[in-house]
Amino acid sequence: MIEPDTKFAIVGLGVLGGSYVQALSKKGYCCIGIDIDEEAIQYAMKNHWIAEGGTDSSLIQKADIVISCLYPHVFVQWVKENQKYFKTGALLSDVTGIKREIIRDINAELREDVEFIACHPMAGREFKGIQYADAARFANANFIIVPTAENTPEAIASAHQLAEILGFTKIAQLTAEEHDRMIGFLSQLTHVIAVSLMNVSDNTHLVDYTGDSFRDLTRIAKINEDMWPELFELNKDNLIREINEFSQELLRFRDLLAENDTEGMKEKMIQSTERRKKFDKS
Repeated sequence: MIEPDTKFAIVGLGVLGGSYVQALSKKGYCCIGIDIDEEAIQYAMKNHWIAEGGTDSSLIQKADIVISCLYPHVFVQWVKENQKYFKTGALLSDVTGIKREIIRDINAELREDVEFIACHPMAGREFKGIQYADAARFANANFIIVPTAENTPEAIASAHQLAEILGFTKIAQLTAEEHDRMIGFLSQLTHVIAVSLMNVSDNTHLVDYTGDSFRDLTRIAKINEDMWPELFELNKDNLIREINEFSQELLRFRDLLAENDTEGMKEKMIQSTERRKKFDKS
């Protein structure tokens, strides 16, 4: 369990990593920051979010809980190269947006005296960099814990406690398979749709005429081109299925329009309205 003197090491001080140290430090926890960008370290130090930091991963030997905020393939490689520095009994977690392969690969490499509990804070942003860190976003976001049969009850409880300390009020628990199916629809498909809308034609001249609907629908089209293709490929089976189902639904609506089926279109809209109401934040 997390105690008042528990020390955290956050590896990767981008938007999420920066938001983590911001939230943890405000609650009085000692944080160590590790990043290849010295400017990110200095930013966190200046804001008093970390007690110490640097580019040297050996700093994790001082931490009871290590949280990786790295891209998936970087995370796996980082564990291979730096797990020698883990304190015996340390808990390792992450923020990775895909779980099946990550859990498999990390557990295949990890020392037996270190436990990995996978987590996914659904609080990313379309911007990159610690300067966009904002722990306040956690309050209205979902935090997903993805345990396996290899996880201890203590590690799962610590993940729940971490989410609460960070400020999340919506905490769920899914299997890796459930998580990746869910993320294929709710997150990855929506990003594909937004990117496709912005690429369907040269619409740059429309910026002077567009309304809020187009802006809202394409907000996430400002996308991290280094991270998202990797996430898509790691969840290719689920994402391709979701793209196919969405394409079929789009064609069904096209057919209703082609046939002047006003009632059919109304039924689709009524159903979408009722379903959307469930997502409205109170």
